[in-house]
Amino acid sequence: MAEKNDKPTPMLEQYLKVREQYKGHVLFYRLGDFYEMFYDDAENISKELELTLTSRAGVPMCGVPYHSAEMYIKRLIDKGYKVAVCEQLEDPSAAKGLVERGVIRIVTPGTLYEDSMLDENRNNFIACFFCGDKSCGMVFADISTGEYHALQKEGALSQAVISELSRYTPSEVLFNDRFVDLSGVNDFMRTSLGGATYELIDNEKFSLDGTEELDAQFLPGTEKNALPDEAQLAKRALYAVFRYVNETQKNNIKNPVRLVFHKGDDFADIGLVTRRNLELTETMRGKDKKGSLIWVIDRTKTAMGKRKLRRFIEQPLLDPSAILERLDAVECFYGDYVLIEELRDCLAGIYDLERLITRVVYRAASPRDVKALGAACGQLPALKELLSSAAEKGGRKLIERLNSLIDPLGEVSALAMNAIDENAPALVKDGGYIKDGFNRELDRLRATAKGGSDILKSIEEREREKTGIKNLRVGYNRVFGYYIEVSKGNIPLVPETYIRKQTLTNGERYITEELKNIENEILGAKDKALALEAEIFSEVRAFIAERTETIQRTADAVAYIDVLQSFAFASRENNFVRPDISLENVIDIKDGRHPVIEKMRSDTVFTPNDAYLDGKDSRLLIITGPNMAGKSTFMRQVAIITLLAQTGCFVPARSARIGVVDKIFTRVGASDDLASGQSTFMVEMNEVADILKNATRNSLVILDEIGRGTSTFDGMSIAKAAAEYINSKIGCKTLFATHYHELTALEKDNRGIRNY
Repeated sequence: MAEKNDKPTPMLEQYLKVREQYKGHVLFYRLGDFYEMFYDDAENISKELELTLTSRAGVPMCGVPYHSAEMYIKRLIDKGYKVAVCEQLEDPSAAKGLVERGVIRIVTPGTLYEDSMLDENRNNFIACFFCGDKSCGMVFADISTGEYHALQKEGALSQAVISELSRYTPSEVLFNDRFVDLSGVNDFMRTSLGGATYELIDNEKFSLDGTEELDAQFLPGTEKNALPDEAQLAKRALYAVFRYVNETQKNNIKNPVRLVFHKGDDFADIGLVTRRNLELTETMRGKDKKGSLIWVIDRTKTAMGKRKLRRFIEQPLLDPSAILERLDAVECFYGDYVLIEELRDCLAGIYDLERLITRVVYRAASPRDVKALGAACGQLPALKELLSSAAEKGGRKLIERLNSLIDPLGEVSALAMNAIDENAPALVKDGGYIKDGFNRELDRLRATAKGGSDILKSIEEREREKTGIKNLRVGYNRVFGYYIEVSKGNIPLVPETYIRKQTLTNGERYITEELKNIENEILGAKDKALALEAEIFSEVRAFIAERTETIQRTADAVAYIDVLQSFAFASRENNFVRPDISLENVIDIKDGRHPVIEKMRSDTVFTPNDAYLDGKDSRLLIITGPNMAGKSTFMRQVAIITLLAQTGCFVPARSARIGVVDKIFTRVGASDDLASGQSTFMVEMNEVADILKNATRNSLVILDEIGRGTSTFDGMSIAKAAAEYINSKIGCKTLFATHYHELTALEKDNRGIRNY
């Protein structure tokens, strides 16, 4: 790179040395109040960010302001870049020669924790896979919240990996060399996780040797045994993530995480295709929240609650007792309108504790962040009191358990509220964020600095009267410090005690011995006050960071409460009822409604429908009718009601008896996938094949117009074969809509098939 300037300056030599260590990254190199880029980076990034490209001594360069760098970094991250932030490691005013610089952080899609770079409504997961011959360890971590999920799968690894990628939709994926051999996974990531970045990392990064320090850094005592001994591959993936976090954050600070190991039978399997077809969290048309299921039921009041609600919807429970616990809690809130309103008011004052404490741990929290964290903690005693009264009324186990996990965090709240000023600036370097009265020495230094202004004003008035120079002015600049400025016409009146310092076009600037002494006192007090403020703030952050585990546990419980009240509030608002969770293989819905369509078309009355499916005589329902008759709506609403029931929410129906399903599959229309060279018919056949291969007796399958993508005769044959196979070989509950009226004849010869 240096060929563009045969003799680079010492600063550029430093830049090139750092740049060499971080090939493949965009280097943000701090110069004063800007991050600069040079050479190829400048030429490329100026185009990506639409910046002005300039040059100095023949070297291309561009830059972005330090105070708004996050916005530009986020744009680069969204375009697939990784950014190395090279910072000044010493005060430029105190540096002798070239200021020392070094990379303090590598910013990647999966390691973001700044509010401005993240969507508060969803988690930002980084995924890590370590694949062996017959099993695969997986970890999905949200660095911004400290939330880690670990799994180990065996058997059909490709399908297992695709299923979990669909569930967590990570923004960054790390993997070992054997992961690359999994068939279909690469195509899935390319087509369905288009915004994610991928990286093959060395096998040594997955080592289980020398992990004691990582345990001490990341795993609190309660988490160290979260992974069973047999989950060795999951452990390898976990330690690879820990090492990656240290490499990108350039530190080894204590950073406790919340680690959960999933055995594989915790949640119903809801694939990416099903989530899209049912429009659970966004619409198929414009990726909008409005028009999706979450739009109807999201009445959360906290950012933490919004993220947990999304996970609940995408991860329906399989354990009937866990579902009933949630339903009991929702019913408790549902039946007490005053309680739910008080809860919502209280939750509205609780900021994003999960992400705030992460920024505190990484020493990236601003004074405003700490103030917000303190204010949020101040709401916790009132929240606990409300939950205690709720639990007493109904004896609700889940509410009691969650309340026991919430710590009042009185010390954290008191410190933050007493230490940080209400009008704290966003940046530490600006000063003025520690409250008056919190530290006696700081108050003294501030008084000295503030009093200096009054002294200077009195000197100005005294010198005007003494010299007779009416426009004499006392001023300040960084080069000369404090000075006395006199216009040219008044120079003959200047006393001999004035020392000339600078000549101007219209006058002269002078200093006096008195002015220099006052300058030393005032500026010394200002600098000392800023340094002391920074020291106090660092101590406040350290005190809070020591309570990270407690704050994380509290934040998770608060988020859970927020989701439960959201379920209750939305259920009251939309006339939902509590479903009965059955141990039988049955779905029995009376007067079911599609919650989204009902809300979107509030000006018309939604016509409710009954639905009955079981594992015996009504396994597969063949649904016929003209276009626009509501076949697709009816099938989707059955799936949505089932899913809502398994999340622990009330459902849109007069009554509903739901037997837990292990998977939900949908095939409701397709289009050409030109990127992978697949026609409509091929896309349809792949989706049907996936259903036939992976559905079980306890699954729910929605099939809409199978066989449309080919000729009438072939399409009808495919539809008939699929229906017979599902009914006789799999035996799962299936809704099968078709325009092939010939298929109604299947009812006569196949037990379990019914026409509707």
